[in-house]
Amino acid sequence: DIVTQVLNFGVSAPVDVQIEGADLRRSYETARRLRDAMRTVPGAVDVHIAQVPDYPALRIQVDRVRAAQLGLSQRDVANSMLISLSSSGLVAPSFFLNPLNNVNYSVAVQTPIVRVASVPSLLATPLSTASGGQLLDPGSAPAPAAQPEAPALTLGNVASVSPGASPGIVSHYTVQRILDVAAGVEGRDLGSVVGDIRGRIRALGPLPAGMRITVRGQGEVMTQSFRSLALGLILAIVLVYCLMVVLFQSWLDPFIIMAAVPGALVGILWMLALTGTTLNVESLMGSIMAVGIAVSNSILLVSFANDRRVETGVEARAAAREAGLTRLRPVLMTALAMVLGMIPMALGFGEGGEQNAPLGRAVIGGLAGATLATLLVVPVVYSLIRTKEPTSHLLDERFLAEERGEG
Repeated sequence: DIVTQVLNFGVSAPVDVQIEGADLRRSYETARRLRDAMRTVPGAVDVHIAQVPDYPALRIQVDRVRAAQLGLSQRDVANSMLISLSSSGLVAPSFFLNPLNNVNYSVAVQTPIVRVASVPSLLATPLSTASGGQLLDPGSAPAPAAQPEAPALTLGNVASVSPGASPGIVSHYTVQRILDVAAGVEGRDLGSVVGDIRGRIRALGPLPAGMRITVRGQGEVMTQSFRSLALGLILAIVLVYCLMVVLFQSWLDPFIIMAAVPGALVGILWMLALTGTTLNVESLMGSIMAVGIAVSNSILLVSFANDRRVETGVEARAAAREAGLTRLRPVLMTALAMVLGMIPMALGFGEGGEQNAPLGRAVIGGLAGATLATLLVVPVVYSLIRTKEPTSHLLDERFLAEERGEG
């Protein structure tokens, strides 16, 4: 169970829907409705409410008047029961000092479970005061001459036991009382199952005042990871664009270079759909890799076209055509080397290889689309937009001046 909770980020199942509310009765009604609705979701298995509302229990009713007459309080009775059934750190002595190695060992003393297997044996639990003194039953104590020791006072002298029911588990989240509707996933991906469950939650309609339903577990972590990676992909594109603006000293050239990014994204989606792979964390990481390689290949083409126009003064269309033909081999070599390296990962070879397969498939699809976009779309966009003849960069002139010793 501990391993399961670690893998599921602290909850008992991959999908954990928490119902938070102050009214426990209404929360249970909502939990039952949600449980029945979640059982209709394809791929959701073992749907259940983690908290059992009517767990069998024994209710102990202390006769306070009788206990007070015997010198006991209700707290003394409760402490005696706690120590007898599960021990307590308040017992003295609660440790043992080993004289051989001077190491302290905790000592827990409690009644063996076989000794409290029935209600009569539970009623025979001895009671003591807060000071630890054991009391004797005055009603059954014989004469000192007949028996030196009188029987100890037991739970049956001051309390009665009756069967009842109580919640088996009481769970809280940020102090609030919650109920957990847990479910496993089988035969479908986690994202699709969680999406259908969110639809079932919306179908419940308006919730009572003060009640809130939250999806946690692996579904919550997956959603947060998707948001972080999507934000990272957007920031990567923006930062790369800003960096290229500084390097090219132009707002237009980086825009032309980024024309290969949509092709990479289309190739990624096409490959994932072709292989039946879901959009997950691994595939998003592969998307970021594919976008980076697509941008680097486009830089080769645009840089060459600009240099040719500066050196020879040819028009944009001729420079774009020459750049495509000249940079065809480097672009294909870069893409082909990466694709060949990703094929074993995309096929899921090796132990646990299926976990990283989406990354390899996303990279292969992204490079396929990006290569076509780099060789076909980028030259067209360049010839249509880059009508003004570029000038040599100030940084290049400074570098040349330093090489000639003029700086």
